[in-house]
Order: sequence, then structure tokens, then C-alpha cells
Amino acid sequence: MGQVVFIPKEIAGEPRVAASPETVKRLAGLGLDVVVEAGAGLGSRITDEEFVKAGGSIGKASDAGRADLVLKVRRPTEAELKGYKPGAAVIATMDPYGNEAAVAAMAGAGVTAFAMEFMPRISRAQSMDVLSSQANLAGYQAVIDGAGEYDRALPMMMTAAGTVPAAKVFIMGVGVAGLQAIATARRLGAVVTATDVRPAVKEQVQSLGAKFLAVEDDEFKAAETAGGYAKEMSKEYQAKQAALTAEHIAKQDIVITTALIPGRPAPKLVSAAMVASMKPGSVLVDLAVERGGNVEGAEAGKVVTAANGVKIVGHLNVPGRVAASASLLYAKNLYAFVETMVDKSTKTFAVNREDELVKATMLTDGGKVVHSAFANVAAAPAEKPKAIVPGQNRGDDPATDAAEAAPKKAAPKKAAAKKAGKPETGGEG
Repeated sequence: MGQVVFIPKEIAGEPRVAASPETVKRLAGLGLDVVVEAGAGLGSRITDEEFVKAGGSIGKASDAGRADLVLKVRRPTEAELKGYKPGAAVIATMDPYGNEAAVAAMAGAGVTAFAMEFMPRISRAQSMDVLSSQANLAGYQAVIDGAGEYDRALPMMMTAAGTVPAAKVFIMGVGVAGLQAIATARRLGAVVTATDVRPAVKEQVQSLGAKFLAVEDDEFKAAETAGGYAKEMSKEYQAKQAALTAEHIAKQDIVITTALIPGRPAPKLVSAAMVASMKPGSVLVDLAVERGGNVEGAEAGKVVTAANGVKIVGHLNVPGRVAASASLLYAKNLYAFVETMVDKSTKTFAVNREDELVKATMLTDGGKVVHSAFANVAAAPAEKPKAIVPGQNRGDDPATDAAEAAPKKAAPKKAAAKKAGKPETGGEG
């Protein structure tokens, strides 16, 4: 019998699953025994029979106790950790910032935990980039959710009875989610504008057929780290940008906010006064709601209607709203990482602690918290870990080729978008 890989059913409210029939087949091909908890894939339209046909077996939650490797969407709960054997590897989206007690609990349980959202932005790891795969879908779904709440058509329609004007859509934060939101809104026929604090994305926005809006002063020109991430802007710049966008927002039909700074609360981009300035029936979709939100008045897990009739959408776990697609991509991300740790000759899973991918993603090992960002976290949990809420933020968005999200007709501009490609802050994911 080979080493056991266990795929559990996620907590209530999380419809995604960490494996697909394709990845189960490929894991089995590596010489691993794959056990999937009964019903784990139903929220993503994957039946137990499909997993069995792919070479896996169906088990129960207690089978986690014999697993050498556990693949999950979300970090394990305290109850789940009690069922894992010491030394087992656990790979998931861990959402560790602000959840240090949960990180300590994993160390205390003796598991070797890997946070997929810490995967480095290098060519070798592109296929393992869960932030991109999930943020892409979040950006798409944000437009669909916004259109669903908006009680008018998005494209311009010229009919014998008159003309329906195109909806105006404004994207705030042009990360992976923002780029996909732009592309999706454009496909639906909306007039799209977008803004971001990083100058490099201007060309990406324009390559997708949208207009770029920003205060382009000296601070804006230097608003990017050497690694391509967005810097937190000064209060003065934020005030100037707010003044510019306030007038613009008042004219918009749908506003989608995606701005996040890794490990920090989401910046407030849309004030209550801006919300009040919008037309009745307008919609704001806040993809950063799990980190406090970009929109004043947004509530996690709710669609709030302001006094002036403007709707503020704060859905949790937006990638999970398209779980059937999100799970397939996420499962491939996990498989790509696992494959790097399987010896093809002996067909065994073994962690190479000198590998750059392992060093970047390993949170806990040997009963200790080993990631440098959490060096002060004790191995034993000092307090009960915070509850895992479906849809908790997965950090920042990595770089993406803007043309990947673009409609086919935008293909000639692919080179321009590629040239501008830098890691960026962005929305969900």
C-alpha cells in the first residue's frame, strides 16, 4: 500500500473541493493512494463515482488519521487537527494573517502545514498560483453579481422603441480580479473605467478596452515596490484620489472594488458620501469585504440597500459562488505543487526543505512555527483559533497577462499587456 492522500469535505458554507477527477487520476499515477471523503465534491458538481472512476476511493472523515498528505481548500479546524497524525503534511489556503492562534494550533498538532497563498511569483510556480486562479473567477463573478442586482441591461440596445444606454461600470483595484472584471464587463457591453495606485497597470487597463482614472502625480509614479506590489499611499494622495473618484462614482451604475494590501485591513475607497451621491438602483460590489471592505456600509455576507436605493453587495467566498469551475483550477494548483515533492523513481512523497517553494510556503514543521512572518507565534495555541469563515481573503493577487482575461478581439494588444505585467494588489484572491 502506498502513501495516503486524503481529500476531506470542507466546512459548511465552502462548496469547493481540493481535488478533481483529473487530479485524483494524476495523483494515483504518481503512486499515491487517494482517499476522498464521501460527498466532498458534491458542492462542485463532482460525484463520488467520478472520483472512484479516476482511481480514488471513497472514505470518511476518520480516514484523515492515516493520511500522509491532506489536501484542503481551507486551513484545518481545531477539530480536524485532532484527527491528523503527527508529521502529516497539510496543503491548503491557510489565511494566517490575524489568525496566529490557528497557526500555533497546527504547529501544536505536529503537522507540516503549507500556505498556498505564499507561493512565490516565479516562472516555475505559475501553475501553482491559487491567488490568480481564484481571483480570476472572483472578478468574473463580481460582474455577474453586480449585473444581477442592477435592474437594467448592460449593453447599449438600439431598438424600434428607442435606445437603451450602456451601463457604466467602474473597477477600483486592477489586480487579477480587477482585470477579469474589466474584461467581463466589456464583454457584456458596458462602458468601463478603472483605477489603481500602480502606474504599470494603466496599459493593461487600456489594452482591455477600458479607460484609466488616477491622480498621476510623483507619488503615483513611485507607487510600486521593487517586487511589483502596491505601496500604501499617503493620506494626502488618498485625499486627492478620493476627490477625483468622488465625482466619477456619482455617474456610475456599477462599481466593483477589489483593493487589498497583504496582511492589512482593506483600504476604504468609497465613503458614505460617495454612496449617497450615486443614483438609485446603482450597485457597489465589494470584493474586499472579508478584510473590512473598501466600501463604507458594506456588510460581510449581505446585500445592503442604502437609504438612497443604492445596493452594496458583500458576498463572502466569491470564488465559491462558481465552485464547479473554481475547484477544477484550485485542484490543478495543488497537484502541480504536490508533484514537485514526489520522487518519481520511488513513488513516495517527501518534503525537500531546501526547495525554494517549500521554504516560501511552509508555515509549521516539527511542532514549530517556521515561517519568518510568524516567528513570534508560539507552537502551542494561546487561545482558541478564530472561526474559519467561508470566503476569508487569500491575500493579494499576483501578476497576470491582461490578455488572458481579454475578449478574443483584444488579442492584438496582448504584447502591450504582457509588457506591463507586474504583481499587483487586487481583489478577492
